[in-house]
Amino acid sequence: MTPFELAEPTTLREAIGLLDPEDASVRPIAGGTALMLMMKAGVFRPTRLVSLRNVGALGAIGAANGELTIGAMTPLSVIERSAAVRDHAPVVTRTLRTLSNVRVRNVATIGGSLAHADPHMDLPPVLIALGARVSVSGRKGERTIPVEQLFAGYFETVLERDELITSVAIPAQGNLCSVYLKCTTRAVHDWPALGVAVSLDSDGATVRDAAVVVSAATETPRRLPGAERALRAGRAGDALWRQAGEAAAEEGQLISDGQGSAAYKKQLVRVYVARALAAAADRRR
Repeated sequence: MTPFELAEPTTLREAIGLLDPEDASVRPIAGGTALMLMMKAGVFRPTRLVSLRNVGALGAIGAANGELTIGAMTPLSVIERSAAVRDHAPVVTRTLRTLSNVRVRNVATIGGSLAHADPHMDLPPVLIALGARVSVSGRKGERTIPVEQLFAGYFETVLERDELITSVAIPAQGNLCSVYLKCTTRAVHDWPALGVAVSLDSDGATVRDAAVVVSAATETPRRLPGAERALRAGRAGDALWRQAGEAAAEEGQLISDGQGSAAYKKQLVRVYVARALAAAADRRR
C-alpha cells in the first residue's frame, strides 16, 4: 500500500470538514473490511482516510414512536444480537446470521456497508423491502434518503464526497411479514448469485400489498413493481407466488458475472421470488 494520512476526528462536524468534495482519494473509513481489501489490491490508493471510529453518537440502537433507528457505526454483529432489532424487524436478525462470517460482522458497520454499495450485499434488499431510509450529513446540511434511492450504479451511491450516513431508520412494520432468501454457489455465507427480499401484507386469503426486491443478479438492489402489481389483491397461494415469480423474471435487468449467467439468474429469480413469498405467507400463519 502507498503511504496515506489517517485522520481520527471525534465529532461529526470535524469528520465532514476533513472530507474533500473535489478529491476522490480522500475517503471516510468505518469498519474498513472492504476498503482495506481494495487498498491491498491496489484498486484504491488514498491520500487521506477519515476514520469514524471515535465519532460519538453514531453507534446507538433505539426505538421511538414505532420506528427503529440504528447508528451508522453500529457493527453488524451488534445489530445481529440486538433484542430491539429482533423484535422490530426479525428478518434483519435472520439475514445477518448468514452475512459473510462472524469475523467480518464484528468489524463491518451498517453505514459503511451501505455506502460501499456492493450489489452482492445482503442487507440493502432487506432494508428496501422494509421501507428503510438513511439520514445523511454533509457540508450542505442534512437530508434523508430512502434506501431504495441510495444506489446509483455498480459500487456507486447518490452520496456527495463530503456526505456521511449517520443512521438508518426502519419504520413500524405493522402486519408485514418479511423474508430474505439467497442463492450461493458455494457456502451459505458466500457472495450470492441472487438475493431476494419480500415483505407481504396479507389477511391470510388476499394479498393487500407487497414489496419484492432483488439484488446480486442486478447492478443495484432493485424493486420489481411488476411482480408487486401481480400480487396486489390476489388470492394468496402457490399459484399467485408462481405468477409473481414469472413477472419478476421478466422485468429484472439481470447481469452475468462470476456467479452465473443472466439466463441462469433469470431462472433463479423465477424460483426464489416464489419461494420467498411462500415463506413469508408461512411466517404470517
